[in-house]
Amino acid sequence: MHRANLNLLPTLKVLLETRNISRAAELLHLSQPSISKQLAQLRCEFDDELLVREGQRWLLTPRAELLAAQLADSLGALERLYEAPGFDPSRCERVFQLASSDYVAQHILPDICAALAKEAPLAALEYSLWDKRQLPQLWQSELDLVSTITEQVPDQIRGLHQGEDRLAVLMGRHHPLVGKALSLDDYLAWPHLQVSGGGDKDSPVEQVLAPQGLSRRWFARVPFFQAAVEVLLRTDCLMTTPAHIAWQLSCGHGLTFVDLPFATRDQQYHLLWHQRHHQDPAHRWFRELAYPFLRDHLQRTVGESRKQLDLGG
Repeated sequence: MHRANLNLLPTLKVLLETRNISRAAELLHLSQPSISKQLAQLRCEFDDELLVREGQRWLLTPRAELLAAQLADSLGALERLYEAPGFDPSRCERVFQLASSDYVAQHILPDICAALAKEAPLAALEYSLWDKRQLPQLWQSELDLVSTITEQVPDQIRGLHQGEDRLAVLMGRHHPLVGKALSLDDYLAWPHLQVSGGGDKDSPVEQVLAPQGLSRRWFARVPFFQAAVEVLLRTDCLMTTPAHIAWQLSCGHGLTFVDLPFATRDQQYHLLWHQRHHQDPAHRWFRELAYPFLRDHLQRTVGESRKQLDLGG
């Protein structure tokens, strides 16, 4: 197979179009001797004179005329290889995959779905509960985006920071602790409830208690927040959760929330995706669609929760 020198093709194209070495040199920002040298190489490549002088002008050989017709299509195809593929949301039929908690599914996902249906009516969305243990294997996953709490974004993972929030203690308004200053002893004395699905929401508590030899007494772990609400309404359990979630769950329910009786680090929220998706136009469009809903909801509800905590729950 003949090994073509593709670097000569742009020069060939300009020479065939201009039929003038001086003009070709000007257009290609090269010297005339350089163009003459490349013409000599092209003649060897194609075993043809390509351009022949007749008086003050150059004429194309039959082979050159054939090449002129072929080059426009060939170079156009090569240029298209380097063009970023276009993306039209209205024609997209992709199934986008997003993972997070059931809280996000209930309070943010409907807005994302409405926007997706409006802008990309042929596309679809598959939502799943996130497990923090999946993060190191995200590169193997079919997931497009993950909205989660994480302190560090691993290598090969891209992300957008949504915001941060502190932890709070959620309980029923009937609870004996309501109206009292919550102490560490109180916090440890009462049974605790945890939502197990969708990510890591209260591990900073263990990082504070464990070095002191302290631990909570677990009453129940449930997979969904709505189940947790019902348990809190019917028992004297406490649930430690991000304050913005505590505020949202207390709206319209007989629940209230207070600050933890000890300090923990704030929780950092990120929208994550694997590096291999970063340049994909459809993926870029989807993450730019989803991110504002996630960020704005978090920041709005964090603000509301802090107002209530400042007022004393």
